[in-house]
Formats: sequence, C-alpha cells, structure tokens
Amino acid sequence: MATNYATVTWDQLHRDARQLAEILIPRGPFKGIVAVTRGGLIPAAIIAREIDCRLIETVSVVTYDEEEQGQPTVLKAPAAAGDGEGFLIIDDLVDSGVTAQIVRQLLPKAVFACLYAKPSGKPLTDLFVVEVPQETWVLFPWDTAPLFIPPLARKGSTAG
Repeated sequence: MATNYATVTWDQLHRDARQLAEILIPRGPFKGIVAVTRGGLIPAAIIAREIDCRLIETVSVVTYDEEEQGQPTVLKAPAAAGDGEGFLIIDDLVDSGVTAQIVRQLLPKAVFACLYAKPSGKPLTDLFVVEVPQETWVLFPWDTAPLFIPPLARKGSTAG
C-alpha cells in the first residue's frame, strides 16, 4: 500500500497532457488513440484535441479494487485498433505495469504514452511526462473533491 499521496489538480493534469501532446506530435500523425479506461479518458481527450485526432477507442482493464491490486481482467478490448499499428495508447499512470503489459499484448505495434510513470512501470511506456516514486499513490482530480476548510481563527485558537 502507498505510504505517500500526491494530488494532481485539474490545471496540472491539463498542463501535463498538453506537454505530452507536444512530445507526441513529431511521432504522428496517428490513425487514432486508445484510451485506457478510466484514468486515460480525460488525458486522451485533451491529447486528441491537441494533436488533432478524432478517432478514440477504449480498452478497459481492471487491476485495482480501491488501492489493492487484484487479478487483471480485460472488460473491453480495443477492437477498432487492430494490432495497434498507427495508434497511440494513452493512460494517466503506469504503476506496477500490469495493465500496460496487457494492453501492450493487445496492441503490440502501438505507441504507449502516459502522464505519470512509477519505476516499476516505466520500462513499459514509450513516453511519459513525470516520474512518481513507487510508494506514492497519485490522487487524480476525479478522485478528490474540494472541501471548505474554516479559517484557523474560527477553531478557537488559544495561540497568542
């Protein structure tokens, strides 16, 4: 289980997705994008806009139950992408590499890119923007909600 947490804001996610798109443009054009659900959906949409790609397919592989890794299962294969030739796979994070291995087997000729990579998964991706320590659990904007926090003065502070 993760010992540290890192929170990614919507702004940071968008900046990192645009940065990845900029790196990807010289490797294109791509026939389409395969978004790894669920985490890759939003980065894939941003990248698709930035690289002017309209065809977006999905692949769904379940490997986690909350924060515990389980047996990987392919819920939906990316049929439109064939063997991946000319396609770009987009995910939010490559962690242990379990999902990436499965997706790579399904799409051996595709380019695999993600926003964030942990050391165990890094060798399985072709491109990424930020390396994250293995023991860090990344909290994405869709995992969190902003909450009101009262000012310290309202907590009856006795400092002074």
